[in-house]
Amino acid sequence: MVVIRVFGTGCPKCNQTYENVKKAVEELGIDAEIVKVTDINEIAEWIFVAPGVAFDDVVVFEGKIPSVEEIKEELKSYLEEK
Repeated sequence: MVVIRVFGTGCPKCNQTYENVKKAVEELGIDAEIVKVTDINEIAEWIFVAPGVAFDDVVVFEGKIPSVEEIKEELKSYLEEK
């Protein structure tokens, strides 16, 4: 199981990123835990610009809203390497 963290304080961009991650996981049919990280101190430990996304301990997106397709491609690549 991959743990996917979505970093953001609840702004529209952060919420869209979270929804895109959920949709990507559903479309791929993978076993994943999606964690919404909203604490600014914890966010600052991981990224400089929200929104952000990390697979396990690897930040894969930062400062942009990744599309569902971009997330799926990164997830597939990550899981193949894992």
